[in-house]
Amino acid sequence: MARIALSGASGLIGTRLRAALAADGQRVLRLVRGTPGEGEVAWDPRNGQLDAASLDGVDAFVHLSGEPIAGARWTAARKAEIVASRVGSTRLVAETLARIAEKPALLCASAVGFYGDRGSEWLDEASPCGSGFLADACAQWERACDPAREAGLRVVNLRIGFLLDPEGGALPTLVLPHRLGLGGRIGSGAQYVSWISSADLVAAIQHALVSPALVGPLNLVAPAPVPNAEFSATLARVLRRPALLPIPARLLRFALGAAADELVLAGQRVRPAKLVASGFGFRDAELEPALRRILA
Repeated sequence: MARIALSGASGLIGTRLRAALAADGQRVLRLVRGTPGEGEVAWDPRNGQLDAASLDGVDAFVHLSGEPIAGARWTAARKAEIVASRVGSTRLVAETLARIAEKPALLCASAVGFYGDRGSEWLDEASPCGSGFLADACAQWERACDPAREAGLRVVNLRIGFLLDPEGGALPTLVLPHRLGLGGRIGSGAQYVSWISSADLVAAIQHALVSPALVGPLNLVAPAPVPNAEFSATLARVLRRPALLPIPARLLRFALGAAADELVLAGQRVRPAKLVASGFGFRDAELEPALRRILA
């Protein structure tokens, strides 16, 4: 029975992962702010507090904690908080794990936003970092793992794509207008959506935990990314609704400000090269069957 430390355990992905690990017989140590209970470890990332002794004997640390990127305009203060919450907490985890005698693996969340807006270019883990706020934030996030890498830990940077989950993330916000017959492509619709179901995301993280050969960046996306226009048409077809009302880019920029260009109008056509080469099998490899299963 492995012991897995998990930050962000109460978030959407963390909740799904925690349940899967427990079902698989693993012992999960949740990182919590405040007084810890049974099966919990206290930490205060804002003030740089995490006791290395409390993590002695863990086999791996999965770091999913971070300030949400969407949901508010990207003011200068907001952008600083997004970066600080990821870089600061990740550096704290990496430096703490580096002090443990028996080195655990570190699996740290990142995002396909690392690649920036790249049009129809195919991207894999060897592709360079793109440009823009999200790309720079992801690069800093991944570099914050360096203390763990330098101490000899196996570090995996989980570059997560657009999550398909019926209960959270962006999918429910797309489903509602489509159910009302108000859905359509976003902007030009040409931007690629590199998606992954929550079931495959959790399974891929579990796969990475037990695959020593997986090191460095790891794209967690399905093998069949699609342009946004195709994504919207497929969602409408699954919901048996039309997709005739495109959302203009200018309207998104008015509502979201600068965040619109990187969150919804930019795209990445990403392939999960290392995941496939390692023998991982996807449950949801194609978009339409995935959406039919998830939204059934």
